[in-house]
Amino acid sequence: MSELRVGGTEAGEVGPPRRGDPFALAGKVVREPSVQLLASQVLTGVVAMAANILMVRSLSPTHRGEVALMLQVVYLATQVLLLGTERSFVASYHNVSPAPAVRAYARLLAVPCVLFLAGAVIWQVAAPDRLTPGPVIVAMLAWFALIEAISLATRSIAIAVGRVRDFLLARVIEALLLLGMLVGLYVTGAARPEMWFLAYLFAGATPTVIYLIIWLRLPVPAGSSPAGPAQNRQVRREGLSLFPAALSNMAMLRVDRLVIPALASTAALGHYTAVATMTELLAWPVRAYADSRLGRWRASHNDGGLKASPILVVAAVYVLVVVPLVAGGLYLLVEPLFGHEYADAKVVVLPLVVAAGLYAVSRISLGLLIAKGHGGLVSAAEITGFVVSFAVYLLLIPRLGILGAAYGSLAGYGACLVFAMVATRIVRAR
Repeated sequence: MSELRVGGTEAGEVGPPRRGDPFALAGKVVREPSVQLLASQVLTGVVAMAANILMVRSLSPTHRGEVALMLQVVYLATQVLLLGTERSFVASYHNVSPAPAVRAYARLLAVPCVLFLAGAVIWQVAAPDRLTPGPVIVAMLAWFALIEAISLATRSIAIAVGRVRDFLLARVIEALLLLGMLVGLYVTGAARPEMWFLAYLFAGATPTVIYLIIWLRLPVPAGSSPAGPAQNRQVRREGLSLFPAALSNMAMLRVDRLVIPALASTAALGHYTAVATMTELLAWPVRAYADSRLGRWRASHNDGGLKASPILVVAAVYVLVVVPLVAGGLYLLVEPLFGHEYADAKVVVLPLVVAAGLYAVSRISLGLLIAKGHGGLVSAAEITGFVVSFAVYLLLIPRLGILGAAYGSLAGYGACLVFAMVATRIVRAR
């Protein structure tokens, strides 16, 4: 493992690579945090695609939809636990060593986690039987939500302290564990949705706990910045201003998985999720880039040197090149990958791919607003996108089924991007 990065250089690095040395240049690119974040997301995406194929081959569309529903509940609960601190932590902490950073984030998560577990117990005890899936499922949902929140916290910590490679290795371990267990479930013909869900829980918990222990045992080097209560208060303040954005973003991304079973069926959700899981990958490289640059963009903004236009142009070019390729390839692959039972899912490929492209560009616009300290505008943009998408879901899903859900995502992501672009121009004009 690498030593703590201080001042942007890892221990053992000897200046910049020599001109004309391709191996040194390649090594520098591989060590770039945004590349490592992208690698972790690509790995997660590949595993998600493999898991998707294994589940649709093993489970009926109804049971596949039930697994998707449980995962969406966890992802939404995770945002409540984090309270918007993911990006505010990265923007506020610089040159902090791992152990103090872990303890600082633990203090941020302590109260929300205790309240969440208490709420899960109260729900199981007080809720009517028709509204609770049973104590085992509630317990799995609650603990997996905690694990996911801690895992996302370790991502922010890794970016802030310069140990993104550790985070990448943790995701490799998680991927190997998850694939191994899912293949085992596939080979044994496991047909119970909770068994597949339990594989996600165990695979996520193991590497997260391992690396937290490793980071807590690392010494604090001289020259690293302290992680005191004042910084945590700043992270919490900015996090609360971004919390509506985080919650609305997650709702905008995931509420379609909750609405489809209510307005259509879990079988329809199984068809929809088979495609949506793959189209989401398109936006991940751009989001990884934006997340890794938050601290740098804020420093550039404070120095008066942040230029937004070139960054937005590059993101737009990426989307214009990739969207047609992904749409065409995925349309041709739906039936070979998932089987003829999922042929109806091809109808949502184009709107979901275009929606993912719009979402990708919006991540850059919103990241620039965060760097400039306009968390309120970011929340307003995400809320606008969620409201638009939810309204279209309610209007079109009863009429068009999963195609209505795809149109809702397209409308919501587009509205979020338009709001973000307008807000960026207003901020620039001031």
